[in-house]
Amino acid sequence: MTDFATSTAPADVVRRQYLASAAGDLETLRATLAPDVEWTEMAGFPLAGTYRTPEGVTSNVMERLAADWDDWTAHDDSYIVDGENVVVLARYTATNKATGKPIHVRVAHHFVVRGGLIVRFEQFVDTAKVREAMASSAA
Repeated sequence: MTDFATSTAPADVVRRQYLASAAGDLETLRATLAPDVEWTEMAGFPLAGTYRTPEGVTSNVMERLAADWDDWTAHDDSYIVDGENVVVLARYTATNKATGKPIHVRVAHHFVVRGGLIVRFEQFVDTAKVREAMASSAA
């Protein structure tokens, strides 16, 4: 039986990414990403865009989320696997540091895993809910 920590099965690789993210372990998270990864945050999301390289992903996404939100967590609830494609139905929970407003929003993530590494990621999220938590009450 393959050890979870070294498994190249697409769902295991994706699960290790979520666990590393939740633990704030960016080194382990980067180890799940291919050198030429394409990581796309949805248009309308505060960090919208496509980031490349493991360092580019963690510095432009995870580190920026940690700077703006307390306890940002992606809770991976359900996995749908089709070959190298892994779709995860998940939830984001966090509290915006500037406004003190919490979020609890459903998301879907599409990963492509090849050779034991995430080569592509695309986020689908209700960006209005995220922006609502970022808006001050005076606005």
